[in-house]
Amino acid sequence: MMSITDANGIVFQARGLTKVYDMGEVQVHALRGVDIDLYSGELLVLLGPSGSGKSTLLNILGGLDTATAGHVIYRGRELTKAGDTELTDYRRHHVGFVFQFYNLIPSLTARENVAAVTEIARDAMAPQEALALVGLGERVDHFPAQLSGGEQQRVAIARAIAKRPSVLLCDEPTGALDSTTGIVVLEVLERVNRELGTTTALITHNADIAAMADRVVRLADGRIVDVHRNVTKKPASELRW
Repeated sequence: MMSITDANGIVFQARGLTKVYDMGEVQVHALRGVDIDLYSGELLVLLGPSGSGKSTLLNILGGLDTATAGHVIYRGRELTKAGDTELTDYRRHHVGFVFQFYNLIPSLTARENVAAVTEIARDAMAPQEALALVGLGERVDHFPAQLSGGEQQRVAIARAIAKRPSVLLCDEPTGALDSTTGIVVLEVLERVNRELGTTTALITHNADIAAMADRVVRLADGRIVDVHRNVTKKPASELRW
């Protein structure tokens, strides 16, 4: 990857990000010139309605999608100029992903689901350690069907953090959960951010979740319309929706 001077404390620097999808004769503008920085160790919430560009932005930052125009610099390296091999290495060793649906392998235990990632990562945690960090140290030998939805999501988080990623990207991680279970999952993400220092970006359409963030970025129609810093963060345990 091309090296660029790494600004102090900045993990991501995105400038002019544009994404256009060609849908036959129609062009869909998912992002329209987005500028955003993400800082080391922060917990950022991306807030906005469906279709606002949140997931597209997260996917470009995570190397799952490419921008039509603009630049993304990750710790001094320009991802927008990276080839497939470089992006695969980036996703494998630097980024953890958590999605709304858990994507666990049904025939594997919680430990084995996490091990599927740790076996190909550098300097990975032991699966047991990662599962203990998310409060599932006693459930390591259970299969997904034996776990609740919230527990399955915590396995997915353990799988994402076991490779010790610099960045954790979460797309609606509580979207399939009820409020009580969702708060447990948010507490886990909060703990990972605090104890591991993992830069965390969390997508939600739920404005109440924004109170736990260091910064809140609101998107609408593919543009950033507001950036707000929480002077006082609310612990996830105090959230209600």
